[in-house]
Amino acid sequence: MQKVNISEKLNAINDYWNPRIAGRLNGQLIKLVKFKGEFVKHKHDHEDEMFLVINGSFTMHYDNRSETINEGEFVIIPRGINHKPVAENEVSAMLFEPESTIN
Repeated sequence: MQKVNISEKLNAINDYWNPRIAGRLNGQLIKLVKFKGEFVKHKHDHEDEMFLVINGSFTMHYDNRSETINEGEFVIIPRGINHKPVAENEVSAMLFEPESTIN
């Protein structure tokens, strides 16, 4: 058991769209990531995915709508749903996803 300082871990990240594993919990990975700009539209056929915004805000685009996820909010993307995160400015987020999830 070891505590994790989220700010320290995020300060060590200097690139975008490259999640770092911060912990493991019951087959789930807890990842920290910074992102800016657009990621590719994609889906995970077998895993749900959760984005928790720590700093900033971004827009999650789906096939038929978009929504803004703000600091202190999270969104769970169910398996099989196309999604594309887009951040106008830098975002820091925590991801919860099964170890089998491929980014």
